[in-house]
Amino acid sequence: MPLKAVILIGGPQKGTRFRPLSFEVPKPLFPVAGVPMVQHHIEACAKVPGLKEILLMGFYQPHEALSRFLAAAQQEFKIPIRYLQEYAALGTAGGIYHFRDQILAGGADAFFVLNADVCSEFPLQEMLDFRQQHGDTDSFVILGTTANRTQALNYGCIVANADTQEVQHYVEKPSTFVSEIINCGIYLFTPAIFQHIGQVFQRNQQELALCPYLGEESSNGWQRAEVIRLEQDVFTALAGSGKLYVYKTDGFWSQIKSAGSAIYASRLYLNQYSQSHPERLAQNKPGGPIIRGNVYIHPTASVDSTAVLGPNVSIGEGVTVGAGVRIRESIILHGASLHDHTCVLNTIVGWDSTIGRWARVEGTPSDPNPNDPYAKIDSETLFRDGRLTPSITILGCSVTIPAEVVILNSIVLPHKELSRSYKNQIIL
Repeated sequence: MPLKAVILIGGPQKGTRFRPLSFEVPKPLFPVAGVPMVQHHIEACAKVPGLKEILLMGFYQPHEALSRFLAAAQQEFKIPIRYLQEYAALGTAGGIYHFRDQILAGGADAFFVLNADVCSEFPLQEMLDFRQQHGDTDSFVILGTTANRTQALNYGCIVANADTQEVQHYVEKPSTFVSEIINCGIYLFTPAIFQHIGQVFQRNQQELALCPYLGEESSNGWQRAEVIRLEQDVFTALAGSGKLYVYKTDGFWSQIKSAGSAIYASRLYLNQYSQSHPERLAQNKPGGPIIRGNVYIHPTASVDSTAVLGPNVSIGEGVTVGAGVRIRESIILHGASLHDHTCVLNTIVGWDSTIGRWARVEGTPSDPNPNDPYAKIDSETLFRDGRLTPSITILGCSVTIPAEVVILNSIVLPHKELSRSYKNQIIL
């Protein structure tokens, strides 16, 4: 059965919660557990037998880093990978409807749609098997997982028939409790989905014709009609029709909306590496650094043998780690330099940043409640009651931290040279 995969990568106006890291690189290329975020999706898709092509879809301008990544991924995974650029933000369904001819080219019987800002085990083959057992050839599958009652309100909530798993009711971010089963942002569609999206498009056009002032926000009413959301516009209508099913996974899953959630996602992927990519995990070796738990070190990084790394540490390309350095629950991006005896905890250290001797850079983890098996990461706002919410510390690119200072729960914008200690600050 010919299959395709579509990965929705969004565009530059999104990722605001990911700043200042998204200033330097498109968010889908941000390294999580040592490889670009979207590479985890591509690896999962490339393993599915019969998958002919992977399409990345978004409204980033043609970007040198993105082109270079796609060329390298095509070679590595031996599968055609293309980027389709939307002319504007068209919503999660508007983009796939706009490029439906490209998706259907070559006679795809079914296709996956994956949001780039999720981290998952990606049980794609299981979703295919599930669809063959449930519903007809034109049924669609949403990947679902269980959240706790409070956090479920932050997601799309699915009410399904307990025996057949048919979706009977779907509500995006409800104001009151609907269901503990939430939408993971990973779907399996057949070409029949375009008929349902097309009905929404026609309805949007009719509404525009009746109320032309609705289109005044955009220079072009057609563009407005093409903005279609899978969740609110399509799934809500499909629920209860016998066409939409949910496959519930017990595997790991998390959104990657904020920089803090990138560290948590990195931990989930590093844990998975022991089965999927043991070669990516650093080992304790004579003359090497002390490794505790799961750690990724890029082959080009230089790490002193007296450094102690882990658990959950990812060291990027060309990073220098000096003597006696302690790193835990952190991502160190390429070209960064950590001088002797620095301590880095719950932090993302930006590209080409420098941390001086005996400095301490520390954040507050934003992990889900470890005592609740269904807890998800909270998408915290930056501020609460007018104050910066304690979270992981983020150093933008080319930040210089002097020796013997302490930086706690702070966000430092790129190209800053600090002269003193800071706590709970955004340093502009």
